Amino acid sequence: MPLDKQFISFYTILRKGVIRIFRIWSQTLLPSLVTSVLYFAVFGSILGARIGSLNGVPYMLFVVPGLVMLSVITNSFMEVASTFFFAKFFSRNIDEVLVSPTPPAVIVAGFVASGVVRGMMVGALVLIVSLFFALPSVAHPFIVLLFLFLSSLVFALGGLVNGIYAKNFDGISIVPTFVLTPLVYLGGVFYSIHSLPPFWQNVSLANPIFYLINGFRYGFLGTSDVSLTTSVLVLLGLMLVLLGVNIYFLKKGLGLKQ
Repeated sequence: MPLDKQFISFYTILRKGVIRIFRIWSQTLLPSLVTSVLYFAVFGSILGARIGSLNGVPYMLFVVPGLVMLSVITNSFMEVASTFFFAKFFSRNIDEVLVSPTPPAVIVAGFVASGVVRGMMVGALVLIVSLFFALPSVAHPFIVLLFLFLSSLVFALGGLVNGIYAKNFDGISIVPTFVLTPLVYLGGVFYSIHSLPPFWQNVSLANPIFYLINGFRYGFLGTSDVSLTTSVLVLLGLMLVLLGVNIYFLKKGLGLKQ
């Protein structure tokens, strides 16, 4: 398939996803903003006033990167999972895409790109909301953008895996509810790993989300519980694995044959 035709296929899938994001903005953008306001008000302002500082940083400033990343992860994941699920079971247009000469890698890129757009957009909006509660400093702007992009990309790829195998509405909600949410909350959104007993510190190191939250926090504060290099390598490793899994699934038609 010529490159120009591949680009048209990619653009068409991406455009459909982006239009959906803005068409149902009350479902794709607004909920995260409302939730973030509650988090900032309760955990940042009320509890933060009692806690004071963490690792020498005002508690409100400490939780801002974690809450932004919480929104990025959930939105990029759910965007791709739900979009692919509806394309597979309701509009059935995924069948037309699969029988076309569009390479699996281009299909993956199209769906994942819309997840990246939503994830980064919601992350930026939540960061703007945080300005009403605190004025976060940005020590390394490039690191902030890098982790914002890579995190959206990784969890958009994860959402595609979920969307491919989901057979009903429960199938696209069970992973975010019982896997993703616990990992996010145990990934250091509200606390530093050094505040945990040694055993739970070691357990936290097995949580991949712990690395991306700390890498993102490093971009704001210039400090992290783990090295920046380790965080980047974990994200790149997850990206390559999930990319390979998605392309394999689409080539073999796993979870797509009704």
